Amino acid sequence: MMFFWFRRDLRLEDNRGLIRALESGSPVQPVFIFDPVILDRLLPTDARVSFIYEHVLSLKKQLAEWGVDLWVFYGTPSTVFSSLLEKHPEVKGLVANRDYEPYARERDQVIHALFSAKGMDFIGVKDQVVFDRNEVTKDDGTYYTVFTPYSKKWKSALAANPEIPVRGAQASDAWNVTKANTPIPSLESMGFVPSFLEWPSKSVTLEILQGYEDRRNRPDWDATSRLGVHLRFGTIGIRTLLEQAQNRSDVFVNELIWRDFYHMILYHNSESPNKAIKSAYDFIEWEKNEDHFARWCQGTTGYPLVDAGMRELNATGFMHNRVRMVVASFLTKHLLLDWRLGERYFAQKLLDFDLAANVGGWQWASGSGCDAAPYFRIFNPAAQQEKFDPQFKYIRKWVPEWGTAAYPKPVVEHTWARQRALSRYKTGLASGL
Repeated sequence: MMFFWFRRDLRLEDNRGLIRALESGSPVQPVFIFDPVILDRLLPTDARVSFIYEHVLSLKKQLAEWGVDLWVFYGTPSTVFSSLLEKHPEVKGLVANRDYEPYARERDQVIHALFSAKGMDFIGVKDQVVFDRNEVTKDDGTYYTVFTPYSKKWKSALAANPEIPVRGAQASDAWNVTKANTPIPSLESMGFVPSFLEWPSKSVTLEILQGYEDRRNRPDWDATSRLGVHLRFGTIGIRTLLEQAQNRSDVFVNELIWRDFYHMILYHNSESPNKAIKSAYDFIEWEKNEDHFARWCQGTTGYPLVDAGMRELNATGFMHNRVRMVVASFLTKHLLLDWRLGERYFAQKLLDFDLAANVGGWQWASGSGCDAAPYFRIFNPAAQQEKFDPQFKYIRKWVPEWGTAAYPKPVVEHTWARQRALSRYKTGLASGL
């Protein structure tokens, strides 16, 4: 018997690791683990746990129709697999799709050692990205830190070696058929309450793709795919999405390349969630104003586009990508607050939170990361609103008191805040050189 460990790949279609396990020659027993090391960091109301739970239930139901029982556990992976190996001496190994986040890599090293000690393999498979780790590098073998040359090499690699969806798993495959149906831990037993949010569709329409280049920056239009949560938890395969987007929207494909780029950067910079990739940026003297941070979180800064974005995030777990850039620039430049505060707030609130993209985006906004916006690029929220929400449709939706006496005055004045940021960044960077 061969274990397959579902993680960030909650689907039977275009799942490379699963197909690798099914073609191993051993009957495959699928496993999913709710890991308290991850879950204990979350609030009981975190909707992402409901999203995962619903899709695990769906997988369990699908597999049960084939006579296959998805084993679902709550516990640390090392404890769960130690117990499974004791109970099932017939097991020959474990297959899972790779995860590039620092905790996941540490966890997988422990599981690898556990299986290796018993003379078995733990096989990692590339699945959640098109190209991973060191597949797209400079000619000297080092990794890229600038996006444009990376994207050119990425496209060349794809042309030379097309990445296409793998076949979907079938009932006729080499499963461990038991006809059993073991219970699944309840959400409540793990400390969570169900969410009743409506999840976005896990497909992208031709209309979205064809209009993506011209419409994607408008938060007042329904012009983006909202597929982030599905990519994050693997309910859609990245190759499936790439196949849909190719020859329809180069700009959409470019967003998928950015996603690969940030995963590669995180892999090579595992401390980047806590440290600036450009180390000089850790010498910037950040403000410690708790009131300003609270107003940013609540969406009461007096800058309507910033406030609309934060209120949308707090209410729905989603924020339009253009607005994400504006609110991140505002926190790090106008308020001069540490980018790590914003990154962690987004990590708590975003349904589509992905560590690699989140850290990459925040370090981009603050100027401290790979191929980041230069420190002197400071978004003017009013100019951004005029360009991307010209009729105030998005702002009126999320900030109904805007334009009335009830709406707060700006927390800082734009020109003064801009000059303060330029001066503070310049001083901090000089200290770090």
